[in-house]
Amino acid sequence: MTEPTFFYEAKGQVLVIHLPKELDHHNCRNLRYETDLLLSENYITRMVFDFSRTVFMDSSGIGILLNRYKQMQRSGGSVAIYGVGVQINRILNLGGIWNLINGFSSKEAAIAGTEG
Repeated sequence: MTEPTFFYEAKGQVLVIHLPKELDHHNCRNLRYETDLLLSENYITRMVFDFSRTVFMDSSGIGILLNRYKQMQRSGGSVAIYGVGVQINRILNLGGIWNLINGFSSKEAAIAGTEG
């Protein structure tokens, strides 16, 4: 039996996306499609990406983050990231993501938008 790729959690106007072990071009297509549906059906003002299980990410993952960042900016919303390990941190840093999206130490802090 295969493990589901993504888990989604709605907390009011916040959508938490629990990412899989590997975020690559195969599953980014599904992530784009599924989040498009969720965004069209719900009023989401903050999107939070959980990287706590993720150990690999390619350029498709960077593309998804940039796309969702731009989409949320256009609608007055925001994007946050938490649970980043050393390997993913390196990729996010090289991709310039930390210049656009704030990283947090916990899910609660990412949802609130503050480290408290």
